[in-house]
Amino acid sequence: MSTPSERQSAEARFARVFAHLPAVAAYARRRGSTDPEALAAETMAIAWRRLADVPAGEPRPWLIATARNLVWEEWRRRSRGHVGAEPAAAPGFLEAGIDPELEQALRALSYEEREAVLLVAWDDLTPAQAARCLGITATAFRVRLHRARRRLRAALERAAAESTDLEMRHA
Repeated sequence: MSTPSERQSAEARFARVFAHLPAVAAYARRRGSTDPEALAAETMAIAWRRLADVPAGEPRPWLIATARNLVWEEWRRRSRGHVGAEPAAAPGFLEAGIDPELEQALRALSYEEREAVLLVAWDDLTPAQAARCLGITATAFRVRLHRARRRLRAALERAAAESTDLEMRHA
């Protein structure tokens, strides 16, 4: 049984964790969750139950990792029975108003490469935080991110060249 002061301390700590709810919901929304707010709430419920496991100084990578697992679980439930459901293609990413060429270039990346780029670019994690979120070393993440950025840049350059070529032919 915990004392009132221990309970207050846990509640204060959880309040700091709970402040990341909008970021967790945004992550779930961008990864195609059917109910991002419910997924974020479930993430927070897990954080409360496992508060001792949540890093006190930087809870967001732990929360994103938990939300990521829940998004995958949701995707697996939805894809059961769908022949040919490719883990590399899902869960997806959604961003209102994303440039079609950027979307196509992102889809050309492997799931792991795409996740590396999005964790840093959209979820505003540092490479070290993103590595913790994925459960890999910071060095492995930086290599993955470097390769992903290089492939993304090449895909965008190809798309721009094709667009320019198409415009020249129709001019």
